[in-house]
Amino acid sequence: MSPIAVAIRHNDGSTGDGNHPHHRILHTAFYWGTEAEFLFPGWPGKSPGMYALALVFVFTLAVLVEGLSHCNVVKPGSNRVAGGFFQTGIFAVRAGLAYMVMLAVMSYNGGVFLAAVAGHAVGFAVFKRLGFRRGSDS
Repeated sequence: MSPIAVAIRHNDGSTGDGNHPHHRILHTAFYWGTEAEFLFPGWPGKSPGMYALALVFVFTLAVLVEGLSHCNVVKPGSNRVAGGFFQTGIFAVRAGLAYMVMLAVMSYNGGVFLAAVAGHAVGFAVFKRLGFRRGSDS
């Protein structure tokens, strides 16, 4: 299956001028390569170095998602209402980071997919199995 070229239409109805047409390639299956675009327009660009930095960013986001999923920061005996609001805030941040990882994976780039899976695995190993345990969880 080949990628789909999509013209981006601006608010004024134009799709770009003759010198700078605004076309994006949308992949419909996993592909391998450093020319990817995800999370932000034009990022990481065509540079292999920026692509590597983007993979580190996705990896770190996935580790943070796991860290926020497995750590309990509210101490027993603390104010239940305040603790509930704090846990809700932590949940909202975790959900936002998880959606960012999902959106990055939806670029269908194989390297991004592997970085996300590796980040979740490392985060799980560090936060769930090696420490930061909740009470009787293991």
